[in-house]
Amino acid sequence: MELNRLGITPIVIFNTIIFLFYTLAYFYQMVYIVSVWIHGEVKLPKAKKNHSYAFVIAAHNEEPVIGNLVRSILTQKYDGPIDVFVVADACTDKTFEEAQKAGAITWARNDLVRKGKSWVLDYAFNRILNEYGDKYEAFFVMDADNIIAPNYVEIMNQAFDAGYLVCTSYRNSKNFDSSWVSAAYATWFLREAKFLNNARMMHGTSCAISGSGWLVSQKIIRGMHGWNFHVLTEDIQFSTFCCAHGIQIGYAPAEFFDEQPVTFKASWTQRMRWTKGFYQVFFSYNRNLLGGIFKARSFASYDMLMTVAPGMILTLLSAFVNGTYLIVGSLSHGFIATQGELLMCVGSLIMTFGSMYIVFFILAIITTISERKHIHARKKWRIFANLFTFPIFMMTYIPITVVALFKKVEWVPTKHDIAVNFEDVMSEG
Repeated sequence: MELNRLGITPIVIFNTIIFLFYTLAYFYQMVYIVSVWIHGEVKLPKAKKNHSYAFVIAAHNEEPVIGNLVRSILTQKYDGPIDVFVVADACTDKTFEEAQKAGAITWARNDLVRKGKSWVLDYAFNRILNEYGDKYEAFFVMDADNIIAPNYVEIMNQAFDAGYLVCTSYRNSKNFDSSWVSAAYATWFLREAKFLNNARMMHGTSCAISGSGWLVSQKIIRGMHGWNFHVLTEDIQFSTFCCAHGIQIGYAPAEFFDEQPVTFKASWTQRMRWTKGFYQVFFSYNRNLLGGIFKARSFASYDMLMTVAPGMILTLLSAFVNGTYLIVGSLSHGFIATQGELLMCVGSLIMTFGSMYIVFFILAIITTISERKHIHARKKWRIFANLFTFPIFMMTYIPITVVALFKKVEWVPTKHDIAVNFEDVMSEG
């Protein structure tokens, strides 16, 4: 009763807890932004040795783009040995021929049961280890639609030579201005590279791999006898595995470009798979990460837990509780809720979605200003418009988060047809 007189009612306590949780849980990412804004880009020591690498590429009907990727790898400004392996997986086009013509060692695979990139990686790693032994010290994993900067391997080699057994890189996009969807994707990945992985590297904690553009030591692959990660997001599963086993993932500012979905429909399908995969990883590894936090005092475990935890669910819970309290309280005519509480519920609902828009709007501004030299777009207006549409794109994760909880999701290949090389991308400004 005393608390009620002070205006501290259950709904007030609930909203206060939600606010404090979000503030405390994600405040460290604000620290990341400030530290990067002050210190810029991480500096890697000069490599003492040019190591040997194999690029592994899983390709399903990638005829238009595979050649440009292979050529961008084989023309690297790097003195060490590099080979390219392309696995043409159940292809019905000329992916095999185009990859071979560009200079890749090309294998055909036709396993219609174990479909998807993770199974192709398992096949490729095992075959390379069996046929080539210890020829390669590490493997790069790229997607067929990627192209890499001429100094990509040279910079990644610095991180590997510094002792990182797993290392990720700077993910850019080759079609920023194709649509508002591709612009949003591009912004998110630029932010992830610069203000998350770059910051993690600066602070001496572990990074996370994302999709493609990363390398892994042959020692890890040989120790696992291939590739053992087969959920819908094998990249984040591997990142979480590394975190749980004390393997620090490094970051190198080596730039590569990939193709982003253009339509919202394609984006919905892809992000549905990502979200379902994050659920799979969260429910499989949350105990490992909690153990790392409380037993090993590992900040990397905390960071990874915040990365894979379904934060949008908490946002939806807050909106549901406040919305329900508002409706029931209004119908009770003051018996259940006071006018002040009802106003607070309205304010909480507005604040929940309004603050989300504002936060993503600010992130878009910070990322665009910081990474403006890396944004290549002929339609300059798209860069400005993206500041306002990026938050909308990110908020569409709310329905995706709900649907992914209940829907059965399977791997679906993403079509790639933007056939450009490095010079084409750079000429766009």
